[in-house]
Amino acid sequence: MNSILFIVFLPLLAAVVAGLVNKSAPSVFAKSITTGALFISCALSWPIFLSFVSGSAEASVVPVLTWVQSGALSFDWALRVDTLTAVMLVVITTVSALVHLYSWGYMEEDPDQPRFFAYLSLFTFAMLMLVTADNLVQMFFGWEGVGLASYLLIGFWFKKPSANAAAIKAFVVNRVGDLGFMLGIFGTFWVFGTVSIPEILEAAPGMSGATIGFLGLRVHTMDVLCILLFIGAMGKSAQLGLHTWLPDAMEGPTPVSALIHAATMVTAGVFMVCRLSPMFETAPVALGMVTFIGAATCIFAATVGTTQWDIKRVIAYSTCSQLGYMFFAAGVGAYGAAMFHLFTHAFFKALLFLGAGSVIHAMHHEQDMRYYGNLRKHIPLTFWAMMAGTLAITGVGIYHLGAGFAGFWSKDAILEVAYGRGTELGNFAFWMGTLAALLTSFYSWRLMFLTFWGKPRWIESEHIQHSVHKTPEEAGEDTTGGYHPHESPLSMLIPLGVLSVGAVLAGQVFAPTFLDDAAFWGQSIFYNEDLIHRMHAVPYLVKYAAFIVMLIGLFVAWLAYIKDTSIPGKAAEQLGPVYRFFYNKWYFDELYHYLFVVPAFWLGRQFWKLGDIGTIDRFGPNGVAWVIEKGSVGAKKFQTGYLYSYALVMLLGLVAAVTWVLF
Repeated sequence: MNSILFIVFLPLLAAVVAGLVNKSAPSVFAKSITTGALFISCALSWPIFLSFVSGSAEASVVPVLTWVQSGALSFDWALRVDTLTAVMLVVITTVSALVHLYSWGYMEEDPDQPRFFAYLSLFTFAMLMLVTADNLVQMFFGWEGVGLASYLLIGFWFKKPSANAAAIKAFVVNRVGDLGFMLGIFGTFWVFGTVSIPEILEAAPGMSGATIGFLGLRVHTMDVLCILLFIGAMGKSAQLGLHTWLPDAMEGPTPVSALIHAATMVTAGVFMVCRLSPMFETAPVALGMVTFIGAATCIFAATVGTTQWDIKRVIAYSTCSQLGYMFFAAGVGAYGAAMFHLFTHAFFKALLFLGAGSVIHAMHHEQDMRYYGNLRKHIPLTFWAMMAGTLAITGVGIYHLGAGFAGFWSKDAILEVAYGRGTELGNFAFWMGTLAALLTSFYSWRLMFLTFWGKPRWIESEHIQHSVHKTPEEAGEDTTGGYHPHESPLSMLIPLGVLSVGAVLAGQVFAPTFLDDAAFWGQSIFYNEDLIHRMHAVPYLVKYAAFIVMLIGLFVAWLAYIKDTSIPGKAAEQLGPVYRFFYNKWYFDELYHYLFVVPAFWLGRQFWKLGDIGTIDRFGPNGVAWVIEKGSVGAKKFQTGYLYSYALVMLLGLVAAVTWVLF
């Protein structure tokens, strides 16, 4: 298990070297050192994971150094390796290594490649610190580290105002969630007297039913703590209310979207809830909140995804929706199912983002799907990779055949376990999840049909046509305006191929282990065997619900974007208010603008004009300057230059002094 030190610290070392060298050496040096370090970490992570799968490994803690000793607060910097950690290790290092390799081709023309690769490796180190944390402070260190790295990566193209705005928005919104997370950590330490995760989880069942004074009320202690912790998860994992930063984060380079906003950072909240699952099991109100918010996020993001035209934003809202599935799975107590969907989602969502990046690369950085069309003939390898990801996310598979793509095994299991829970919130989550599955199928196949079928609409894109060479020699006999979409380089296609294998096989291979093997999880999460038995006993109609709605979504998308392309326009016109409501993202940005931004600016102006200018400047520097100015004007009158004037002043002063002494 000492290999865990290399897994965690190699990306940090690579980031430091690449950052220090920067442009003083050829870009290939920084790219090689960071990519090589991640592939080594990946190669070391898979044996650890497979050893837990086979049952030959046991949980362990690898100490690094003594960190804090202050009164009752004492903890070390140590790396915890158990099943939950092992799952996250392979997800993080595999996706990060492939994203590093993919970026060789995607970022080839960027002059700041060393900085970009240093940021990628720094992010990976912070995420690895988060998932290997043995105490809450160490987890918070990684939590804030990935927030910093995401800010740097989203705003990587800092000369674009939209990229800077998106980075700031992500940073600010996450600070709101992080305040809840910090309060949860403070409260946990106050209640349990320690920040050690194993000690907290061991003592948590004994706190069931305990109450605490909060905001003048007596409330259940564990509910308060877990709700505060979950608020942190809402920010990091873009759940409804704190989700607004995720779509805007698409301003960063596409590899960033694949690494941060599909497979790793946005899953940190899910990981945290599963890591602290014994705490959440003692907090029924908090679990109800997790279930409701997850189900609401699931359907909200799916509705918005059906109306977007930017290929990356469609996938971003899809990520938000899939995270909702993970949370409501955890909310009903199926933490293993939540982690299984996190595991499979990492493969097919990273594949979809990187596939979208390959399409964007082929279309000269055009992201509007209305200017795509018929690309399967021009970029066939990208097409088949995207097809694998689409089949996975839409949950294609047949229960009685025991065969299906990755999403079929994990997403269907979540729907079944929500129904099997038998509670009102569980049923609510099931129906919201089923409706979201229908919408997921629709917007996923809509993306595929707009991008890879139909007529080539890129000749209508001024952005593309004004950005390419159109000499007769280059155009040849082309009739599309002089531009040929082209397949991506090998460095981009290899990651697509590897992730395609995961999208096809990850669910099939690992479903029995993640869902049914209690020994596999050990003590790393709370495992409810009775709930899993209920999941397997649900009616067949429930088991086939996701497959049925997938077919409906596929048919509607085919009808609207292949059979009769006039349908979307007519539907948008007839459903005007509803369409605009979905297209404008339920008006959350506008709502927050008037609720928070406008009052904040008004308050700032009042402090500026009344406080700073009207009070501080008026009676401070400006007031002093006024007194000196007026005093100097008065004093100037005594500077006549005549001797008798100065003698008179001296005489008056002498008389005044003598008078003061005598009387």
